[in-house]
Amino acid sequence: MANERTFLAWVSTSLALMAGGVALHEFVEPFSVEGGRRALALVAIATSAASVVLAYRRWVAAQRAMRLHLALPRHLGVPLVAALIAVLATGAAVLVLASS
Repeated sequence: MANERTFLAWVSTSLALMAGGVALHEFVEPFSVEGGRRALALVAIATSAASVVLAYRRWVAAQRAMRLHLALPRHLGVPLVAALIAVLATGAAVLVLASS
């Protein structure tokens, strides 16, 4: 059951990133930097897509390992998604500071 809960947590994070990207694009006033809002929205939506794909791959690998009584495989999804979210946060901070 823990594997399914982990998968669902990744999916909910993915949905939040997608909703945030759409909301950023549709409802936030444009930054003073041309194209900044669109770039941030695209990074959020791309991170959403990457995280859900990585979540599924992790779930499959963990299910297989558990069925075969093997050690759980290493997963690069966590550092990758964390790095993408750090890029998103840094970009947002730069655009907010540039708009002030």
